[in-house]
Amino acid sequence: MKNWIVFGLSNGLHYAEEISKMAKIQLGQMQISRFADGEILIKSKETVRNCDCLLIQSTSNPVNDNLMELLIGIDALKRASANSITVIIPYFGYSRQDRKAKGREPISCKLVASFLEKAGATKVILMDIHSEQTQGFFDIPVDTLRATTILLNKYLENTKNNDFTIVASDYGAVKKARDISEHINVPLAIIDKRRPKPNVVEVSNVLGDVENQNCVLIDDMIDTGGTILSSAAILKDKKAKSVAVLATHGVFSNNAIEKFIDAIETGVITDLYITDTIVENLKINHPKIHIISLSTFFAEIISAQMHSKSVSKIHDKYWDMVSKRCPQTSNQK
Repeated sequence: MKNWIVFGLSNGLHYAEEISKMAKIQLGQMQISRFADGEILIKSKETVRNCDCLLIQSTSNPVNDNLMELLIGIDALKRASANSITVIIPYFGYSRQDRKAKGREPISCKLVASFLEKAGATKVILMDIHSEQTQGFFDIPVDTLRATTILLNKYLENTKNNDFTIVASDYGAVKKARDISEHINVPLAIIDKRRPKPNVVEVSNVLGDVENQNCVLIDDMIDTGGTILSSAAILKDKKAKSVAVLATHGVFSNNAIEKFIDAIETGVITDLYITDTIVENLKINHPKIHIISLSTFFAEIISAQMHSKSVSKIHDKYWDMVSKRCPQTSNQK
């Protein structure tokens, strides 16, 4: 088998350490130094000549520092004659800037994709990107992974509740919510909202029956929390029995986490499930805020890549796990 080495940068070391153990890959060490003026210097402590390297880094806050660290890390491996560099970005900063919403605006997501390629990445693995068209910004192979089934499995494990309604928090989340609804045959509801200005959300209606239902709100990320919390509030106004929130990325800008704790304590939501794509969230300590590790999932994906096996079969396995926890759903349509 090829010589694989996994490296974690400042925002990916927790994944690298776990993946090294689970996938039985050598764990490499990156020496990261900063000069007095703030410049970054990165070098591998291991020889990587002709090696297949995995480099893990979330480009979350501080986005620009973490992105620059990733680009320099890629360049360091390329110039050390690595055979290939697979970049794993659990949280992909700038992913929301994927189009020109107004005149004279940039498409920053495309720019970042170009940076990664130019630096020397030969493959990119992304987790729950904001929009699927991001894949088209790259001219190298891109795997886009989904954490929905992992979050849903944990929700079902904790609640023992297989009678629920999937709710899309906005029209952007409809495709993901519909996929879940169709896979496990549960009811679907959609929050109809409008956004008068950035980070200000006005909810107007709910499409679907949520009265006396256990509602599971699905989204790819939580930033300020305005979308999700306003959606949860209207579900409660529509007499939903309970509302749980499942989101892959907990960005939690400003005081968003305090808002969610307040929503839990006042009964607007019962639980919040997020993943560990943003390392700062590992510090959150609340019995109703569940931080779900993706290390095992990433290790399985990487093992499949190492052995030239199907990634789709791994996703199918997790869907099967959800289906087994929902034995009654086949009769609900």
